[in-house]
Amino acid sequence: MTDLVVNGRPLRIAMDDATPLLWALRDGVNLTGTKYGCGNGDCGACTVLVDGAALRSCLVTLAEAEGREIVTIEGLSRDRSHPVQQALVAQGAIQCGFCTPGIAMAAAALLARNPDPAPPEIAAAIPHLCRCGVYSRLIAAVQQAARIAARAERVDAAPVPGIDPADAARALPALNPVGAPADD
Repeated sequence: MTDLVVNGRPLRIAMDDATPLLWALRDGVNLTGTKYGCGNGDCGACTVLVDGAALRSCLVTLAEAEGREIVTIEGLSRDRSHPVQQALVAQGAIQCGFCTPGIAMAAAALLARNPDPAPPEIAAAIPHLCRCGVYSRLIAAVQQAARIAARAERVDAAPVPGIDPADAARALPALNPVGAPADD
């Protein structure tokens, strides 16, 4: 049995101590926002905060997590109001979304220790693999998140949970409304 705190909630997980934290979170606790990518720490999709540090959960065993505080993407904010979440959406730095939870967690850890990072610091702190190639937008998103956190900027980019995607889509301007002639 392993005792740890996940997203502010004390938990006792009855899994082998050698189990990677990734699988304990996904299979044992049903927090599936943490993604399995490569399994050897290269891609970053499984990044979570462990005592505030961004760590690859596929490389951390339950034994190593014993007594520590774990924060997953589900615990970053319940209403998508965290500055990193807001800025990732506002900057269009989310495409397929697979790598996004790990990137968001690494960005949150970076901003917690450095509230105004320069682009090279951002790139070094978030070396995640993104098949969609959002790297330049990611740098802009982290810089915007820093401004949001400093209350120098406000953005309402992410719809609140429970909003119907069709309603959210209706709020966007139509590029080519149905029945309108296409630009040639």
